[in-house]
Amino acid sequence: MISPQNVLAHELIGLGVLVVAASNPTHTGVSGLIVDETKNMLAIQTIQGLKKIPKRHSIFRMNLPEGRIVEIDGSVLSLAPEKRINLQIKRGYHNGTKHRIERPGSKTGLQ
Repeated sequence: MISPQNVLAHELIGLGVLVVAASNPTHTGVSGLIVDETKNMLAIQTIQGLKKIPKRHSIFRMNLPEGRIVEIDGSVLSLAPEKRINLQIKRGYHNGTKHRIERPGSKTGLQ
């Protein structure tokens, strides 16, 4: 089950999302449904059409099942989705800092 503690290890396609901050001011406020994901981009289906938002330098507010909401610094999502899903999350969800992620069997995490 997807939760704030393990969201980075799950598929993001299908989640509702709001871009709460972005280096490009025209991306801030974009909201809709995540329909595709690449290493560097989230494709969001909005009322105005498909918007591709760079992960780096963006903060996303995602609606999880059961009504939970989590904010994630897009830079921690900047891996190919299939690689990110295989990583182990070392500690909790985004609370203003980046998640710490460790590869299975490693002793040091990426910051």
